[in-house]
Amino acid sequence: MNNTREVEVVVIGAGQAGLSSAYHLRRTGFEPERDFVVLDHSPGPGGAWQFRWPSLTYGKVHGMHSLPGMELTDADPARPSSQVVAEYFTAYESAFGLRVRRPVDVRAVRDGGEGGRLLVETSDGTWSTRTLINATGTWDRPFWPRYPGQETFRGRQLHTARYPGPEAFAGRRVVVVGGGASGTQHLMELAPYAAATTWVTRRPPVFREGPFTEDVGRAAVALVEERVRRGLPPRSVVSVTGLPLDDAVRQAIADGVLDRQPMFDRITPDGVQWRDGRRVEADVILWATGFRPAVDHLAPLKLREPGGGIRAEGTRAVADPRIHLVGYGPSASTIGANRAGRAAVRDIRRLSAAEPARAAQRADTARPTVSVAA
Repeated sequence: MNNTREVEVVVIGAGQAGLSSAYHLRRTGFEPERDFVVLDHSPGPGGAWQFRWPSLTYGKVHGMHSLPGMELTDADPARPSSQVVAEYFTAYESAFGLRVRRPVDVRAVRDGGEGGRLLVETSDGTWSTRTLINATGTWDRPFWPRYPGQETFRGRQLHTARYPGPEAFAGRRVVVVGGGASGTQHLMELAPYAAATTWVTRRPPVFREGPFTEDVGRAAVALVEERVRRGLPPRSVVSVTGLPLDDAVRQAIADGVLDRQPMFDRITPDGVQWRDGRRVEADVILWATGFRPAVDHLAPLKLREPGGGIRAEGTRAVADPRIHLVGYGPSASTIGANRAGRAAVRDIRRLSAAEPARAAQRADTARPTVSVAA
């Protein structure tokens, strides 16, 4: 018996990118469950935000843009961002009737469906679709570098993805690895609790003076986009723009908290060591080393270029135009995900309009803007 279900579009992921895509699908007449389905492997709404550490309050979040069609208003800056965003996403899914299916694990996306369709194999069965919007982000693929002696370390090693908050490191000697925003945030939080902190990065950190203007943002996104066009693994926007130099960061530099050391050469049972023989004893190594795109389920389609990335023009994968990558590379920000979701749906709708029978069933219905307080 064939239990494969057919839709026009499968959206994988219900974070900012997935919900933005679903909103634009709905707004242009695609009906949830009939024309498209949103699959999310998380236990509840909130995307990756629901897994953020409690000390990351909403007031500490930089550049969180509302989803299209519904503003996030009056959020308490003292509340954990995980709670604020999860409640907002819950209200959003309900307001627009997006009917996200969860928890559903997508295991593989394959070619071979009838009529040139894709087959999406999941823990909830198989879906046949004409087009796929991949909005899986990066949270599920934390990057762990490998260093000699790593397996001998007697202390605790953990990644930002499992960071529990600063209280868990009270009285501990902590080595923080990574020069991005997470690494600096962890260090500034840990300093009052830890017995000692050491900050190491592969490259000297670059701090950005002045406001983050639209021109700066556009230039940074253009650099990331160029890598994606060339089929190289995308870099984060922060790696291009540098770290914002605000009053808190200036104070942490003055206090010696953000005293960057070059990357160590090996890990020892009781700490880390440099080639010149210098050692630092540690109880914890915290890897704030970023994430990689969660796209392993697309492997059967062989989209990766020799450079290691997936080459894309706009949101569309060059190797397979049925695949749209939203929240990937240049659109891996909240505002970028919103724009990419709209762009992907415009492209899908243009293709759909070429099918008169299907297009006749759809009306281009705009929805009113809604506000929600959190």
